[in-house]
Amino acid sequence: MGCDDHELSIVITDDAQVRELNRTYRGKDEPTNVLSFPMQEGEFSDITPGLLGDVVISLDTAEAEAIAAGISTDERMSQLLVHGILHLFGFDHELGENQAREMKEKSLALLRRIEENPDLTAF
Repeated sequence: MGCDDHELSIVITDDAQVRELNRTYRGKDEPTNVLSFPMQEGEFSDITPGLLGDVVISLDTAEAEAIAAGISTDERMSQLLVHGILHLFGFDHELGENQAREMKEKSLALLRRIEENPDLTAF
C-alpha cells in the first residue's frame, strides 16, 4: 500500500466491546465484525502522520461468520483485517457501486498475497 514507514494498531476483542465501540462512535447499538478508526482524516490528522489508525475485530463474530461461510477463522480474520485496513486508506464500499467494486478488487489482491486459499473471496 506504499506505507512502509507507517503503523496501525489491531485489536481483537469480543462482541461486547465491539458493540460498545459501535454504539459510542457510530450510534449503532449492536456488535459488528470490524471497525476502523482512521487517524489520517479529520481536524487532527497531522498530529501523528505515521499512524494510519486502529482496526478492531470481534473474534466472536468472526468465528460465527467463518462457520457460516465454511472457511477457517484465520481466513475470516484475514478478510476482516484487509477490509478494516482498506477503510483506513479511505476505501468505502458504502459510497456507491464504483467504490464498492474498487474496494473488492483491492481486497482480493491483498488477500491473494497473504492467504493460500485461492477460493477465498473478498469481504
